[in-house]
Amino acid sequence: MTGKTAAVNSRAAPRLRQVLSAHGQIVRALAGEILSGQIPPGEKLPLEADLLARFGVSRTALREALKTLAAKGFLSVKTKVGTRVTDPVHWNYFDKEVLAWRVVGGMDADFRRHLAEVRRAVEPAAAQLAAQYRTAADITAMREALETMRRENRSEQGFAQADLALHLAIGAASQNPMMRSLASVIETALLEAFTLSPPTRNEGLHRETVEAHARIVDCIVASDGPGAARAMLAVIEAGYTRVEAEKGAEGGRRRR
Repeated sequence: MTGKTAAVNSRAAPRLRQVLSAHGQIVRALAGEILSGQIPPGEKLPLEADLLARFGVSRTALREALKTLAAKGFLSVKTKVGTRVTDPVHWNYFDKEVLAWRVVGGMDADFRRHLAEVRRAVEPAAAQLAAQYRTAADITAMREALETMRRENRSEQGFAQADLALHLAIGAASQNPMMRSLASVIETALLEAFTLSPPTRNEGLHRETVEAHARIVDCIVASDGPGAARAMLAVIEAGYTRVEAEKGAEGGRRRR
């Protein structure tokens, strides 16, 4: 649960783009095309010669990349049949790499909704457990993250990192290793989600958002499990509603 996982999309990619090996470049490119539906389920990949020409890599690098994608469940390789994209039911979104590849492709409406649904199911429960099992060290970590959120009233990325740190601290305070692992897996998507409609754009919204998170911490400190769960759910709903409203407005402007 510790550490900051890179989150990237088309808008934010330059700040976190990393240098990839030939193998990594092929995997990321093809995974992105598969996840976006550009290469749909059931479709065969281009011939090896065409892929070699496209990527300008060795045959070994290409084959290793295809093995990686097959191991992730994206490809089915059969002799005399070829290499085909598998049904999405075989894709594991709780694989950190798969989730990172999905985020790189951008967080569309379906992905945002799916992430919100997972958060509604997991994070209120984590907050309720944290109210029961938190330690003094957990309280310190949560309060430090909250104070950083309060200070970061002008930096979108700084606020998002502090917001993420608070949510991860709450997951850790649940003392449930499965809960902590799940929170860690979706860390990449959470960080990107927190930058989609940053509260730092408006002084009043920033203050309101910090206070909403403070209510979660206050309930956890007071051992009020149900209250912590309600406060967490309210934060999730407020963030999701704000992002969707902004995305809807953006869509309306583009159609004019």
